[in-house]
Amino acid sequence: MRIALTGNPNSGKTTMYNAITGRKEKIGNWAGVTVDKKESPIKKVYNETGKELIAVDLPGAYSMSPFTSEESITSSYVKHENPDAIINIVDSTNLSRSLFFTTQLLELGVPVVVALNKSDVNDKKGNKIDIEKLSEKLGCPVVRTVST
Repeated sequence: MRIALTGNPNSGKTTMYNAITGRKEKIGNWAGVTVDKKESPIKKVYNETGKELIAVDLPGAYSMSPFTSEESITSSYVKHENPDAIINIVDSTNLSRSLFFTTQLLELGVPVVVALNKSDVNDKKGNKIDIEKLSEKLGCPVVRTVST
């Protein structure tokens, strides 16, 4: 089973990828660090199914209509390589910017989970996100995450 990690640039995709796979891919707090897809098995501690789960770390994208080469890689993978599921990693401190891409992913018919990343930072700012309401509006599961 292949699980695509998608999201806007600098949302924490590669940090999450490293955490769930044990890899040590380069990360940075600027766009363009991940410029190609990377694949690795998910650690057994996060996989209770016993089946092989592969995480696919994709470059950041703002849209499924690619403007950059990185967005082309992400769009092509999601549209043509048939991931079994998508974890859309969203920077919860900038939710409105991420939702356009999220809605485009939902239109593809692939199961999507929205991971509200940087939830700890968002909490410190005093921002509240109603996860149940957001999940209901989007029609997919929404979870809080902190990729470290």
